Amino acid sequence: MVKPRKQMAEVAMYSPGKPVEELQRELGLSHVIKMASNENPYGSSPKARDAMVEEMKNIHYYPEVTAPVLAEKLSRHLGAPADTFIFGNGSDEIIRMLTRTYVNPGDEAVMAKVTFPRYKTNVIIEGGIPVEVAMKEGTHDLTAMREALTPRTKMIFVCNPNNPTGTIIGKEELLHFLESVPSDVLVVLDEAYYEYVHTDDYLESLDYLDRFENLIVLRTFSKVYGMASVRVGYGITQPAVVQELLKGKEPFNVNRLAQAGAVAALDDDDFLRDTKRKNEHGRLYLESAFQKMGLSSFPTHTNFIMVDVKQEAEKIHHRLLEQGIIIRPGHVMGYPTMIRVTIGKKEENEKFIQALENVLKKQGQ
Repeated sequence: MVKPRKQMAEVAMYSPGKPVEELQRELGLSHVIKMASNENPYGSSPKARDAMVEEMKNIHYYPEVTAPVLAEKLSRHLGAPADTFIFGNGSDEIIRMLTRTYVNPGDEAVMAKVTFPRYKTNVIIEGGIPVEVAMKEGTHDLTAMREALTPRTKMIFVCNPNNPTGTIIGKEELLHFLESVPSDVLVVLDEAYYEYVHTDDYLESLDYLDRFENLIVLRTFSKVYGMASVRVGYGITQPAVVQELLKGKEPFNVNRLAQAGAVAALDDDDFLRDTKRKNEHGRLYLESAFQKMGLSSFPTHTNFIMVDVKQEAEKIHHRLLEQGIIIRPGHVMGYPTMIRVTIGKKEENEKFIQALENVLKKQGQ
């Protein structure tokens, strides 16, 4: 039998949320509520959908390698030069590009202990050493992360807002951290959920790209834009970094439909505002319900909440599955009594709270 690279023994397949169809078959349910994968419950922009349908006439053509139309559109939308953008089949592909391009065997990459797992996976695959730093009340401990840097450190991952805790780092703290990182260490600032942030105490990272040439900011169309299935992520950084990443990028990684949909999505401000408004209402409802139940949660700036149910998360997860509600149990993320729930539509949030109350009551008997 052909043996895989030794690094593969240290990684596991990404574990997605339980498929809706599978749970329906198992329980014989006609309707299942999925609140596990941080998808936009309100779908995507009609303009994006129409653009992708229109683009179907061109599916016999390869996509543009560097997505120039989308780059120009984002350039105008965000005020960053078009040559500072790199596109991926989701921002997780850009993470893979970064580790493939910059991490040598034995290089270290610093990251939070509880954060997006693909950072660690991709570092290991390239033969690098992930250096995981403990969280501080569900938030990155930047002081400890700075102290973890060594001459072998090649890269730092900062997820802000953080997945799975939903917390953010204050602007002054993050700016001070960026100032303290050596210029030969790449800082990967993952802002997949930045559109959901609801405070002024958040660093406008794009304003600092010229100042910190070792900074790359990652964003995505999967979350607030509701385009998770077509996979469009992007990074914003120095043109020189973009050129290095392009060398190892798969040439046709972002398909034509995805590019067309992303361009059109940027024109639909109404959809964006409506999604953010509804998410805010849902967040406040869930946080209030948790407080009434005597449960604490991390302060979230995303479309999900991590709440402490004070019982074994795995058991609560299974009890909720029995009622047709899929959430993410925290025991797989380092929080054995917490669950992560996506903020859904009004009726979904209400059904989840009702089910959680019933489950906790039965578990406590």
